[in-house]
Amino acid sequence: MYQTKQIKIGDRVIGGGNPILIQSMTNTKTQDVKATVAQIDELTKAGCEIIRCAVMDMEAARALKEIKSQITIPLVADIHFDYKLAIAAMENGADKIRINPGNIGSEERVRAVVDCAKEHHIPIRIGVNSGSLEKHLVEKYQGVTAEGLVESALDKVQMIEAMNYDNLVISIKSSDVMMCVCAHELLAKQTNYPLHVGITEAGTITRGNIKSAIGLGLILNQGIGDTIRVSLTGAPIEEIKSAKMILRTLGLRSGGIEVVSCPTCGRTQIDLISLANQVENLVEEYPLDIKVAVMGCVVNGPGEAKEADLGIAGGCGEGLLIRHGEIIKKVKEEELLAALREELEHWSE
Repeated sequence: MYQTKQIKIGDRVIGGGNPILIQSMTNTKTQDVKATVAQIDELTKAGCEIIRCAVMDMEAARALKEIKSQITIPLVADIHFDYKLAIAAMENGADKIRINPGNIGSEERVRAVVDCAKEHHIPIRIGVNSGSLEKHLVEKYQGVTAEGLVESALDKVQMIEAMNYDNLVISIKSSDVMMCVCAHELLAKQTNYPLHVGITEAGTITRGNIKSAIGLGLILNQGIGDTIRVSLTGAPIEEIKSAKMILRTLGLRSGGIEVVSCPTCGRTQIDLISLANQVENLVEEYPLDIKVAVMGCVVNGPGEAKEADLGIAGGCGEGLLIRHGEIIKKVKEEELLAALREELEHWSE
């Protein structure tokens, strides 16, 4: 486990051994306050703990004040190129800003941002992506490399430290999974700042989930990382679901119902795919720390569900409700989901 310093973001704390927090980013127009707040509320309900919004103009920067007043989780402003937007975002209540000092401009402009962050006690996330690695580092390392990413990030950290500010979070991201893993391994040995971890531009839900699970799994399993985002080309709520699953699978977070389901085979005589998806959606409503099994065969279902706390198995027009490996009820197939809901409603250990 790598020990990092604590950084406060709004009313949350990352680093210093605190739980790894889940982030996402809105895809609404930030200046559309109503739509942005609605999406943040949805994400918060799903388990998002820090939210980031793109700030592309002054209208968006000013909108942060109204957005902030209507949400319950810390708000991060994502800024590129224009240092004035970073300052305006902080003045309008951003709990943290994400910048790449390399594209903000002159040292004087970076200093203006840092001075404002000092005044408002706002942390700065220094973000470096492989797609925007500086030309001299690409030439030095003969391409985009993990070493180049780390050097770029640490150069920017040193720049801001020289301005007497160390309220910092670092992120180094790449769509190349193994490069990203290597970069985090190198960086974690050279800094004690909290690390925001993610595989950038990971792709669509299927590809992005696979790449993120492998990359984040390899990084987090080494004790590296203090806050994460699963970057998917899809609805932001899918990022939250995936992040929660990754953390649970690694044993870094408990709580929430785990759903296991068998693969389909020639014995399956029920629409198992649809049923499993319905169960996954259903269990999101219940803050229980149990395992639910969904099986498509009434022959082997009870045995296969033995290790689960609760299970259902169906076929040939009927279904079984199983608790701790024992059949407790037989119902019509179309009543299975309702029977499971009823059991969850009255679940107690």
